[in-house]
Amino acid sequence: MTRQRLVLIALLLGAVLAYYNFDLGHYLSLEYFKSQQAAIETWRAAHPAKAALVYFFAYVVVTSLSLPGAAVMTLAGGAVFGLLWGTVLVSFASTLGATLAFLVSRFLLRDWVQGQFGERLRAINAGIAREGGFYLLALRLVPVFPFFVINLVMGLTTLPTRTFYWVSQAGMLLGTIVYVNAGTQLAKIESLSGILSPAILASFALLGIFPLIAKKIIERLRTVKVYAGWNRPPRYDRNLVVIGAGSAGLVTAYIAAAVKAKVTLVEKHKLGGDCLNTGCVPSKALIRSAKLLSHMRRSSEFGIREASAKFDFAEVMERVQSVIKKVEPHDSAERYTELGVNVVEGTAKIVSPWEVEITRNDGSVQRLTTRSIVIATGARPFVPPIPGIEETGYLTSDTVWSLRQLPRRLVVLGGGPIGSELTQTFARLGAEVTQVEMAPRILIREDPEVSDLVTQRFRGEGIAVLVNHKAKQFIVENGEKILIAEHEGRDLRIPFDALLVAVGRVANLKGYGLEELGIATSRTVDTNGFLQTRFPNIYAAGDVAGPYQFTHTAAHQAWYAAVNALFDPFKKFRADYSVIPWATFVDPEAARVGLNEIEAKERAIPYEVSVYGIDDLDRAIADGEAHGFIKVLTVPGKDKILGVTIVGEHAGDLIAEYVLAMRHGIGLNKILGTIHIYPTMAEANKYVAGVWKKAHAPQKLLQWVERFHAWRRG
Repeated sequence: MTRQRLVLIALLLGAVLAYYNFDLGHYLSLEYFKSQQAAIETWRAAHPAKAALVYFFAYVVVTSLSLPGAAVMTLAGGAVFGLLWGTVLVSFASTLGATLAFLVSRFLLRDWVQGQFGERLRAINAGIAREGGFYLLALRLVPVFPFFVINLVMGLTTLPTRTFYWVSQAGMLLGTIVYVNAGTQLAKIESLSGILSPAILASFALLGIFPLIAKKIIERLRTVKVYAGWNRPPRYDRNLVVIGAGSAGLVTAYIAAAVKAKVTLVEKHKLGGDCLNTGCVPSKALIRSAKLLSHMRRSSEFGIREASAKFDFAEVMERVQSVIKKVEPHDSAERYTELGVNVVEGTAKIVSPWEVEITRNDGSVQRLTTRSIVIATGARPFVPPIPGIEETGYLTSDTVWSLRQLPRRLVVLGGGPIGSELTQTFARLGAEVTQVEMAPRILIREDPEVSDLVTQRFRGEGIAVLVNHKAKQFIVENGEKILIAEHEGRDLRIPFDALLVAVGRVANLKGYGLEELGIATSRTVDTNGFLQTRFPNIYAAGDVAGPYQFTHTAAHQAWYAAVNALFDPFKKFRADYSVIPWATFVDPEAARVGLNEIEAKERAIPYEVSVYGIDDLDRAIADGEAHGFIKVLTVPGKDKILGVTIVGEHAGDLIAEYVLAMRHGIGLNKILGTIHIYPTMAEANKYVAGVWKKAHAPQKLLQWVERFHAWRRG
C-alpha cells in the first residue's frame, strides 16, 4: 500500500473518530436544528454568503465521509435557504460530496478489488461499460440502497468519474427538490399542532410517494431507451401474436380469445407441442402398458398362480399413437379456431418489437403488426457432443416414438426424470437396459432416500443402474456398438443395440429474431418477474423462459404472460413460483412440492421432518403396494408446511392435497382434522399429519390430564 493511501486512510479514520468521539452527530439531529432554528436564520440573514458557504462545505464533508445526517441537513437547507437556494446548494454539495466519496473508494480499493475478483466481475464491468450511466440513474431515482453505499460501490467499478458526476447531479435532483420542499414546510412548525397543517402533510406525503413516482420515471426512461430507433406502427393488426403452440402458447392464446382480444397463434410443427406429441401423453401411455406387464409378472403376490401376456412391441407403440390421436382434438387448430384464435401453420420471426413475419408452410409470407408478442417456442432434447455419438446413432425423447422393434440391448444416457421413466418402461417391455448417469445417484434433485428407493426397484427389475459413470466415447467395433464409460479412473465397455439420450433439454432460441432485436438469452430467454424481455411488450413463457420445464408450469406462466401482455400498463402481475409441484412417473412414483431436505440445507432454512411409511397403510397393503413414504418439512415448532416429498403408488395424485394446503396456508393441524375416506391411499396424508401432532403433543398438559383421570377413578 502506497504512502498516499495510508495518509488518506489515517485522515478518514481520524475524521470519523472525531465525529463519534465528540458526538458531532448531535448537531445534525432534527431536534438540535429546531432548537437553534431562530439563531441560525438570524445569522443567515446577517451573513447570507458566508452562511451558504459554511452550509455547502459542511454538506460536502458529511456526504464525502458517508456520515449520517445528510437527510436532516437537506431538510435544514430548505428551512433556512428556501426552496430555490436550498435546492441549488444541496444539489451541488451532495453531488460533489458523493463524487469525492466515489473517488476515495476508487483510489483506496478499486485496483485491489479488480485484481482479486476481476474474472468474476467481468460481466458487471461489461454491463457498466455498456449501460453504467443508466444503472446509476435508476439507483439515484429509486433509492433501494443508501446513497453512500452507491457512492462507494460505484467507485469500485470502471464507471468514468465524469459520468458518475453528471448522472448523480441529474438523478438526485428530483429527490432533492422533494426533501428541500419538505424542509421549507418544516421551518413553519411552531408547535405540535403545526404538524397537522395541510402543507406539512402534503410535503411529507410527497416524500412517501416519491419512490413510486421515481420508479415510474425509470420505467418510462427505460422504455424510451429500449425502443429508440424503432418506429411504432400507427395501428395494430393484432392485440397479441403467440409464437409456439405447446402448453404455454395454447393457454396464452386461449386466455386472449376468452377476453375478446384479437390473437394469432403460430406453430411450425404440430399443435400441442412436446407434451402431446413426444412427451407427457405418449410416455404415460407407454408407461401404462409396461405397468400392466409388470403386474402380470407379480401375479403370485396377488394369489394368482400364473399370468402371462403375449404382445407385439409394434402394437404397443401403435396404441401410444392412438392415445395421442384421442387427446389431439383438445389441442387442435379446429378447436382453437372455434374459440376465436387465428391459428397459422408456419414459422414466425420477430422483425421489430411490434411486427412478426410469418412464413406459412405453403411458402406464402405474411407480416402482422401487434401490440404484444409472447414467445412460447418450447425446448428440445440436448445431445452432448460425445465423440462417436453421431456414428452409432441415437434416439431422444422426441424420436423414440418411431420405434416399432424393441431394442434387445438399450443404453439410456441420463438419470433424470425422462431417462428414469423410459429406463424402467423399456425394461418392463423386455429390453436389457443399462442406465448410465455421471452423478452419484439418479434423480439427483430429490432427497437421497428417494433415489435409493427407485434405484432398488430398478435393480430388482433387472436394470443395470450405473452411477458415477461418465460417457467418454462411442465406437463401432466389428459391427457392434459400444459405449466407453469412465468409472473411478477406469474405462468400462458397454455394448448396445440402441442408445437413448436423455440428459436434459435446451430452449428453442434460434430463428425467431431474438438475436437481431438484442433480446438477451442465456440457457433461456431472459425475462423479469412479469415475464417481459428487454422490450416490455414482448414476453416469454414455458420451457423457453424457465426456470421450470413442466407442462403445468408452462400453463401457469401462460396466464401471467397473457394477462400482462393484454392489460399492461393498466395492470400486471408478477409470476408466482412459490408452490410448484412435480412428479416423476417411475414405479414407485416420486412427487414433490416446495422444499426437500437438500434444498433446505443448502439455503440454511431451519425445518422439522415428519415421515409416515406407506408400508403401514391399509389400502397400500391390500393393493400390494406397501412401499414408499410421505415426508413433510415444517417450520420448527409450527405446522406450517415448507415442502412435501411422496414416494409410492399414486404419489402424483396424493401430492395435490399439499399443493392446495401450501398455496392457501393450510397447516398439518387442519389436514389432520379433515375426514379422509377409508380405505384410500389419501389417508396417508392424514397419518403423516398425525406423526407431526404426536411429536408436538403437550407433554406437561398430558401429565396433568392423566392425574385428572386417575382422580376421577377414585
